Amino acid sequence: MLIAGFPAGAWGTNCYLVAPAAGEECVIIDPGHQAAQGVEETLKKHRLKPVAVVLTHGHIDHVASVVPVCGAHDVPAWIHPADRYMMSDPEKALGRSIGMPLMGQLTVGEPDDVQELTDGARLRLAGLEFSVAHAPGHTKGSVTFRMPEAADVPSVFFSGDLLFAGSIGRTDLPGGDMDEMLASLGRVCLPLDDSTVVLSGHGPQTTIGRERATNPYLREVAAGLGSSAAPRRGM
Repeated sequence: MLIAGFPAGAWGTNCYLVAPAAGEECVIIDPGHQAAQGVEETLKKHRLKPVAVVLTHGHIDHVASVVPVCGAHDVPAWIHPADRYMMSDPEKALGRSIGMPLMGQLTVGEPDDVQELTDGARLRLAGLEFSVAHAPGHTKGSVTFRMPEAADVPSVFFSGDLLFAGSIGRTDLPGGDMDEMLASLGRVCLPLDDSTVVLSGHGPQTTIGRERATNPYLREVAAGLGSSAAPRRGM
């Protein structure tokens, strides 16, 4: 399996291209702010053909390049219906303090073909399978994608802004909710095997085992303690 990722834009949001191997079809995850050029360079480098864009949530740092990428390759974008409005109205999704400075720099809108993600769905794209889990807390429509273990390749978990190395996504933007975030961590993350590789929306790769042992939020959820402190890492 090939997973090629790079950070893009002012927020360093991770964009991933996933394929069975070089020279084959691929899925693009979270082509966000200023990611379009990196997507094209990665496609060319690995001789990949995109078949879909899938989105962990609707914040502009994860979706700003969806329209040009989908338009250039005539592919659909998949997003949870609760976050779909964010593609056309990022100011409403981020609040005026963040949204207003961006509006003059962005061409917002939806691609021609938008498909809806649902909890428990299994997406079969580019010869790959992604299990979808609705994980609200960072936004109302946040989702994660998990790929099952295959041969000697461990399970891979695209966590979006639910879980980072050592932290979790912020909950102080419109649609954020700490209680929902903690519930999502317990329902979606804790049951995963320790060997599961976590590829998040921001920051470095980690594993569920490492986060179970060191991430204070995941440890508190596991202990049934919860937390009222809103984290600030990432968008």
